[in-house]
Amino acid sequence: MTTPSSPVAVLAEFLGTFALVTSIFVSGGNALVIGGTLALIVFALGSISGANVNPAVSLAAFLNGSMTVGELIVYIGVQLAGGALATLVYQLMG
Repeated sequence: MTTPSSPVAVLAEFLGTFALVTSIFVSGGNALVIGGTLALIVFALGSISGANVNPAVSLAAFLNGSMTVGELIVYIGVQLAGGALATLVYQLMG
């Protein structure tokens, strides 16, 4: 796994969160679709960024000692941005 502060890892978190939130909106909350999307994200991005794609998971990784406070702040910021962009794109499409 690349380090959490790597630009590639940060981009992976952004895209993974974008994909997850998009799947939530597009599926109408279908748990099977959301779970399948999350599984694909973990398989595709897990070795790159850890595939946290959720600020709560990033906080748990920080509390576990897997990332520094600076990395935590970056990950949470990128995850919020990915989710916000997914929301905006969905609203613009509808």
